[in-house]
Amino acid sequence: MPEAWWKERVFYQIYPRSFQDSNGDGIGDLRGIISRLDYLKSLGIGAVWLCPVYDSPNADMGYDIRDYEKIMTEFGTMEDFDELLRGLHERDIKLVMDLVVNHSSDEHRWFVGSRSSRDDPYRDYYIWRDGKDGREPNNWASFFTPSAWSFDETTGQWYLHLFAEKQPDLNWENPSLREEVYAMMNRWFDKGVDGFRMDVISLLAKAPGLPDGEGEPGAGGYVFSSEHFAFQPRLHEYLREMRRRCFDGRDCMCVGETAFVTTENANSVVGDGRELDLLFQFDLMDVDSEGSKWNAVPFEPLKFKQVMAKWQRAIDWNTLFLGNHDQPRAVSRFGEVSTPELWKRSAKCLAACVYLQRGTPFIYQGEELGMTNAPFETRGQLRDVEELNLLALCKSEAELARAWRGIKAKGRDNARTPMQWSAGKNAGFSTGEPWIMVNPNCSWINAEAEERDPDSILSFYRELIALRNSSPALLRGGWQELLPEDRQIAAYVRNLGDEEYTVLCNLSGEQAGLPCALGKFGEPVLANMPADLAANTLCPYQALVLRRS
Repeated sequence: MPEAWWKERVFYQIYPRSFQDSNGDGIGDLRGIISRLDYLKSLGIGAVWLCPVYDSPNADMGYDIRDYEKIMTEFGTMEDFDELLRGLHERDIKLVMDLVVNHSSDEHRWFVGSRSSRDDPYRDYYIWRDGKDGREPNNWASFFTPSAWSFDETTGQWYLHLFAEKQPDLNWENPSLREEVYAMMNRWFDKGVDGFRMDVISLLAKAPGLPDGEGEPGAGGYVFSSEHFAFQPRLHEYLREMRRRCFDGRDCMCVGETAFVTTENANSVVGDGRELDLLFQFDLMDVDSEGSKWNAVPFEPLKFKQVMAKWQRAIDWNTLFLGNHDQPRAVSRFGEVSTPELWKRSAKCLAACVYLQRGTPFIYQGEELGMTNAPFETRGQLRDVEELNLLALCKSEAELARAWRGIKAKGRDNARTPMQWSAGKNAGFSTGEPWIMVNPNCSWINAEAEERDPDSILSFYRELIALRNSSPALLRGGWQELLPEDRQIAAYVRNLGDEEYTVLCNLSGEQAGLPCALGKFGEPVLANMPADLAANTLCPYQALVLRRS
């Protein structure tokens, strides 16, 4: 029997602002995406995750939605969206929208009404509280600002925002709010979209009474209190209600960005298929940090493979990804970019290691080209609210230096520089001045050059996706780890019936030994460099997929 379509397709994440500009204003748009649909088809993509394109003032690059049923003017019109949807479906590519319903923009009509009066019908669509002793209702810290509360002079109360001040949290305890959200989602489904990626979905429910956090205070004495706003008991009630009201009876899917998910609580939201279909966990994204996200530490292959193995064992079906719009470029953090040869080899190695495991691959735009972190040097080059807030909090030259090290290694703008289509003006992204700097290495890292090179990273991704799409064992077979204690090599077996694949990836810059000759695992079907089957070693960043049947 065929599996659900979202298990059998490779996803491609598009960050519209940086993908392709069609009108020369320096901002990517829907018509730009339409012009590149054949590129997606040629890559073997079966579904697109489209970052938010809704009307927004862009305090957080579209993740602050002003109108859930209007297209951002910079991106185009609803007619453009309809044409994009038709174009994708004509190519048998599904479309999954990015949806943010933990919070809205403070310019959304609900919040405009809510803050106008304590008696407004929308007042209870958000979380308002009286202060305590002239201060906030509790000591919660925000992801983006020291306090998770802002005071509103008009009504003399504080509103909760776990993110930026312009992103007030919605009050999911209000059934009228929930009904509005479900009706909006169903109208998108009726248009023909195939699913939703739900932003910070695990934060919808807050602890009753909004108690103070008890952790270590940060700036201003505020405490990051995820124990009171992540994976709260009522979350499951809301997700099950959403499933009944929106997803049941439709051939669609829902993948959740589940901040603070663990291997212990993951099955509470994906275990029985009555809440989410898939979840994004971020343990893999934390392997090169210690404490704060901004405190980058050297990459350790053993830690990387242990996290992947832990999640393969924890849940039946994983999301497989190396980066997204919130993460730095994968090859810059997990691979090696010191030489062109190692850059190319390590980018291919990472792809083979991650995307042939059991689960659904999610490739972030430009990753298939080996795009790298950008050489940001000044505050004026940055666009991300998180990075700018980090710099604003610095009180000394030493703090500023630490912040810049973190931004260069882990900043979100690294993933948001324009897609590198060619070596021409602005990397072929726009005829106008791009909204954010183009990475200067577009002169040699670009799609046009890689299309002509059969040994390119792009060519390797096409081969890998074609192999995965054609193999029942790689699509839905079992997974078994090999060499779990090895500090360099990630190795596993995928099998189904008589078909068996062994994946061997040296994630380090040093030669690595194997317990037997490579040929013992079968015949090679995918490799990032020529393989000597009599050898019992792997070269730095060598990746090899062998089939035995």
